[in-house]
Amino acid sequence: MVKIRAHVYVSGVVQGVFFRSHTRRKALQIGVTGWVKNLPDGRVEAVFEGDEDRVNAIVEWCRSGPPGAVVEKVEVNLEPPPGRFNSFEIVY
Repeated sequence: MVKIRAHVYVSGVVQGVFFRSHTRRKALQIGVTGWVKNLPDGRVEAVFEGDEDRVNAIVEWCRSGPPGAVVEKVEVNLEPPPGRFNSFEIVY
């Protein structure tokens, strides 16, 4: 299976709606590693690494997010996967 890394920026009403905690839960459920954090400009930033189909699944989930989120835009940049993550974490 091909391993990939997606660096994602999610815009809209994505802070204050538990986006990070839902993303972590979903990433662990799907089986990808990486991290997620809030940005000062109101966006959420995340890095997902893993099998291509699993990373694509979590990116697709980000397009709607958790209940209460209003996702307006998802920017996805594919990068070489360094494979340095062992789990999925929320970064503060």
